[in-house]
Amino acid sequence: MEYVTAVPHPRTEAAPARSGRRSLALALLCGALGAAVALLSTRQRWAEGTATVAGGAFPLTAKGSDVTGVPAALAVVGLAALVAVFAVRRSGRLLVSAVLALSGAGIVVAAVVGASDSAALDDKAAAASGDTSATVAALTHTAWPYVAAVGGALILLAGLLALRYGRLWPAMSGRYERNGAPRPRRAAKAVDTDRPEDLWKALDRGEDPTGTGPA
Repeated sequence: MEYVTAVPHPRTEAAPARSGRRSLALALLCGALGAAVALLSTRQRWAEGTATVAGGAFPLTAKGSDVTGVPAALAVVGLAALVAVFAVRRSGRLLVSAVLALSGAGIVVAAVVGASDSAALDDKAAAASGDTSATVAALTHTAWPYVAAVGGALILLAGLLALRYGRLWPAMSGRYERNGAPRPRRAAKAVDTDRPEDLWKALDRGEDPTGTGPA
């Protein structure tokens, strides 16, 4: 009876590699773009209104960083986690990928909550009027909080891709990792005893040019 050995099809072996490359490129794009969008959004105007000062209306505005510092902080954390994914392996990569995904989710939640927040403008109204109980009037919000939420969603997508396909991604080369083991000593070069300069160089290195014992 003849036995036929199944040979894996080249396309079958290449499929995981292609999935790894595509998911890696998409995760890098989403993570970097999401962090940039979230950081940019926190510097924009999120809310505006008016406060009554000396009998007149005084316009007030609040940037995203005035409303909440969470999106900017988590964007930095997410960007660091995106880079760290390539420096770790196995369970460490899963942990960092989870941090990346949670950073994105946190940005989305903080941005959506901040989209209707009035506390920052109320504080400015109280400072402008000198009345701690003063509140802002004619409060309106811009679309920038939702732009920040989109940035968080992109970071979340990068984290989910890392959790799903991270095992297929490359890691930092082992030559850059130190385990504390001493480096192997180079073998002594052969010395030509007929050349005086080689003899002196061997003696300077602490070698025995004659091969009979330590110099």
